[in-house]
Amino acid sequence: MNIIRTAAVELSIIPAIAYKTKLASGGGGLKLMRLDQQASATATINKRTGEVTPYGTVDEALFPYEAFEEALELTGGLPYSARGSISLAVSDQPEEEEPASPEPEKIDMVDSAEYQAIVARYSDEKGKMNYRLMNKDFIQFAAKSKVVADLVAKQAQPDDIVLAILKSRATFISGQKESLDDEHVKALLETLDEIDPRSAFKELKSHINRMLARR
Repeated sequence: MNIIRTAAVELSIIPAIAYKTKLASGGGGLKLMRLDQQASATATINKRTGEVTPYGTVDEALFPYEAFEEALELTGGLPYSARGSISLAVSDQPEEEEPASPEPEKIDMVDSAEYQAIVARYSDEKGKMNYRLMNKDFIQFAAKSKVVADLVAKQAQPDDIVLAILKSRATFISGQKESLDDEHVKALLETLDEIDPRSAFKELKSHINRMLARR
């Protein structure tokens, strides 16, 4: 069964591999799997701070907090895709499912044409998202867009302007004939933000705030 996750990376602090996975309730989590024995651990990632919090009971001797921090750093910028589950040589059992969440499932944009096109356009040679290039492109669009100018003139909320820009750019980059509706654009933004919890569009948001301040 395929799951929505990043490519797996190998840790140096402990003999283990790790990947970031998309939680059904929204946001990202980390999965660590030991290479020398049958043991795994998971953690959630705070959307606001980017910090990791081990989920449930975790054996700190097998999975020290520093290992989660290294996993977060190594997977930073790696995009999600639908990938198969991982089985290691130390175990003939497939990896465990992520903990069930009481929250309802959210819209999944990972397999959408818009998400795939954005990842393809702004990924570097290592397969990580080039946020600097993406923000530069989006800022250039914002500077000449009449739609953005009208929103700034109306003193619209910065987040609403970001969504308008993303809707337009996603349609153009993916070559779609119709734009995403508001709910799917929000889901696309959340998915891109999950790649970097500190916000994939930090520079764009700062630019929009400066535009609003000049009015």
